[in-house]
Amino acid sequence: MVLPESPGGEPLLMAARRFKPIYFLLEGLNSFAATYYSYYLYFYMKTRYGLDNKGNLLVGAFIGFIYMFSAVYGGKFAQKKGYFPALKLGFGIMFLSLCFGFWADKIGAGIVTQLAVIGIFHCFMCFTWPTLEALVSENESYRGMQTMIGIYNVVWALTGAIAYFVGGAMVERFGLSSLFWIPAIIHASQFCIVLYLQKQVGETAHQHAVPDASELEHRLSPVQKKSFLTMAWIANPAAYIAINTVVAVIPGVADKFHLSPTWAGVFCSLWFFSRVFTFVLLWLWPGWHYRFRWFVTSYALLIASFVIILIADNLRVVFGAQIVFGFALGLIYYSSLFYSMDAGSDKGSHGGLHEAAIGAGIFVGPAIGAASLQFFKKAESSTWGVALLLLIGLAWIIYLRIASRATQSNGRQKL
Repeated sequence: MVLPESPGGEPLLMAARRFKPIYFLLEGLNSFAATYYSYYLYFYMKTRYGLDNKGNLLVGAFIGFIYMFSAVYGGKFAQKKGYFPALKLGFGIMFLSLCFGFWADKIGAGIVTQLAVIGIFHCFMCFTWPTLEALVSENESYRGMQTMIGIYNVVWALTGAIAYFVGGAMVERFGLSSLFWIPAIIHASQFCIVLYLQKQVGETAHQHAVPDASELEHRLSPVQKKSFLTMAWIANPAAYIAINTVVAVIPGVADKFHLSPTWAGVFCSLWFFSRVFTFVLLWLWPGWHYRFRWFVTSYALLIASFVIILIADNLRVVFGAQIVFGFALGLIYYSSLFYSMDAGSDKGSHGGLHEAAIGAGIFVGPAIGAASLQFFKKAESSTWGVALLLLIGLAWIIYLRIASRATQSNGRQKL
């Protein structure tokens, strides 16, 4: 395979990969900062403003609503205006919003002010994730993309797991205000790194490598690929419906088992590390690509483990359910991102759609959970309301699979 060359004459793939460790550094910093702020935000809202499970679920729905629409625009902005301008805008506004949030916390501002900070922060976060996904995937062949996305998934999942694991202890050691100043410092450093990258990389990040013809022989038909992408874009928001329902009520789960914030972070981070382990396996073994049985099994396990985590009264049972939960989340997320990046050259836009699907899940899950608590008044009603929604998603995926196979069969008969 002959690769295009960068302006300096260096093969483009080599030129691009020279900077990818820095992209992964940016990604890891972003995951740590975003996880610490976004996930421990529910403890902050519970402590500062007295929000219960329903209140925190509504905050989660608000975040998802903002993220769902902002991600599409963020991906398109990165594709049209450039990856580095998108990153500078995202990191810069995230830094400023957290600084304002820190100031508002110090003067005892009301909940509306903090909700504005939350909305702005998550809106401009959408300029970072689609862009980082595109940067690590650009200029890669099919096999190279499997490697890059594998590393990408392990990096963000591991740093996010560490942030949640130590986050409770950080809150107890540095106080709730650290939710603002620690991520703000991280985002300021990211902004400086992007300034350096922009000078070094130039525009090579927007050029594309030519796929090897031998690799194309192993690709599926366009109908099959589109079908798997559609199923993944259904399953991934469903996974985030489950994640954000669980995360929003973790303070309540901690109370049920009499866990301090530190031990809640330690115990309830198990599924994070299970997801990391799953990402490593899927990175090293690409045989799961476009395999429906793996995909649908992981979705079914997602539903079962989600319910068990929220209704079980035994810590050991919750422990085991978290391991299964992390595996299911890992395969579903990996499928969505890989199929999105494999679908074409507009990786920024596809990354935005991938993140928008996540936003839809972040919105719908907590919204359904809060509505269930409002109308049925029972603590477990949010669990069953979300589980029903996940089952509808499973039925939809099975229907799409049947329809896709019927379409392929009809096409072969015409030939």
